[in-house]
Amino acid sequence: MDKELESYLESLLPASSEYVNMLEKNAETNQVPIIHRSSMHMINLILMMKQPKKILEIGTAIGYSALRMLEGAEDADIITIEKDEKRCREAIIHIQEQKRDHQIEVILGDAAEVMQDLTNKEKQFDVIFMDAAKGQYQSYFDLANKMLISGGILITDNVLFRGMVYSNEEVPKKYRTLVRKLKAYNEMLMNHPDYHTSIIPVDDGVSISYKR
Repeated sequence: MDKELESYLESLLPASSEYVNMLEKNAETNQVPIIHRSSMHMINLILMMKQPKKILEIGTAIGYSALRMLEGAEDADIITIEKDEKRCREAIIHIQEQKRDHQIEVILGDAAEVMQDLTNKEKQFDVIFMDAAKGQYQSYFDLANKMLISGGILITDNVLFRGMVYSNEEVPKKYRTLVRKLKAYNEMLMNHPDYHTSIIPVDDGVSISYKR
């Protein structure tokens, strides 16, 4: 997103709570990628309208987005998956500090393996939020599709990946495979007969998909 526009939109956001500011500072200091404030604000608006009871998050990091999603869906139960053991421990601590461990379950493990296990247990979710390995989005979608209810919402972060997905400039070699996979994922979502999708160019790009 244009930096001037981004700054303007962020200036309009309501003041964050002390714990949100603390988590954002933690993430910045330790270079932990978390969802941008503007994107989080938009997601919470969707959650307020949807009022989901069951949410699956792929990519916990330090627990920032899981905790913040409860601002939009106060009564929801969230299962969130994180493969990094250190971040997983941090997330659990942050969730416990906010006394939300009765609503948020953090599972340590590979996302695809955990999702397959949840599928085998016939778990169903009203909302699924994907913010993990971008090159694995198609594989995650194949599993998420089995668990998302009809009328459910799939939210995917970073689908424009630093503008490289749509830029006419040459993509650096180390990102070419990732960008190619993201382009294929976006095209699949936009043309999937069971989903109605819109890609919102806020921050790094967020796709919102409604399962028909």
